[in-house]
Amino acid sequence: MMLKRAFDICLSLTGIIVLSPLFILTGLFIMIDSNGPVLYIQQRVGRNCIDFGLLKFRTMYVHADRLGCLTIGSHDPRITRIGLWLRKFKVDELPQLFNVLAGHMSFVGPRPEVRKYVDLYTPYQLKVLSIKPGLTDWASIQYFDENDLLAGSDDPEKFYINKIIPSKITYNLKYIDHHNLWVDLKIIAGTLKKIFHT
Repeated sequence: MMLKRAFDICLSLTGIIVLSPLFILTGLFIMIDSNGPVLYIQQRVGRNCIDFGLLKFRTMYVHADRLGCLTIGSHDPRITRIGLWLRKFKVDELPQLFNVLAGHMSFVGPRPEVRKYVDLYTPYQLKVLSIKPGLTDWASIQYFDENDLLAGSDDPEKFYINKIIPSKITYNLKYIDHHNLWVDLKIIAGTLKKIFHT
């Protein structure tokens, strides 16, 4: 665990320093594109079922999240023009490097979910909360096009609850039982490959 934490601190701190020009540029584009704050903070459920504020660059119009937690399709009307680009290349997730540095998250681990859906977990599924949530995991790679899958469903939320969540948890539970630094590096590499091949 200490090795994983040291890895997280070094990688997140390096990422923040190296990507700081991109952070500034992204913030400027968001301010020019629409009214509202640059960052969006959403409560997610972390390790041991404790809530924390997950940081993202804002990609939706202010208060658009009140219409639902799920993003449906690549052209959800709630998403701003710059938000489409930020989501496509996962740039909106970069502020979570600060979550990793603060210790709320790890670089690799189950993606944190909102309380609404965690409350539906079975006791067995709650095992995913036994480790820190991460920026990416096997499920993130498998469901890289999740928004489009939801858009193709007659009832997106029902499909998410009954199909996607159980599948993601299966991937995450396998990760919990079989993870090490080498596995983490493979997941990071696989995620980068997905991002740069979209």
